[in-house]
Amino acid sequence: MVEAIVLVQVKVGRSSAVAQAVGEIGGVTEAYVVTGPYDVIVRVEAASLDELGQMVASRLQAVEGVSRTLTCPILSL
Repeated sequence: MVEAIVLVQVKVGRSSAVAQAVGEIGGVTEAYVVTGPYDVIVRVEAASLDELGQMVASRLQAVEGVSRTLTCPILSL
């Protein structure tokens, strides 16, 4: 199992809608609206790094309002 934190920048006024939509994606365990250089922080899990990358690239980045993501794999808990 691979876990990561994904930092998400969104278009103005879309933070809540993006966090809610992202929270419904399979593999997403938490999604929070935050302040600072990123607007939403998401915790995800996947079976492999390849699956994680595909989830972020094809599903998370496809959410309306997402403009940029930064994926930070978790090395240890």
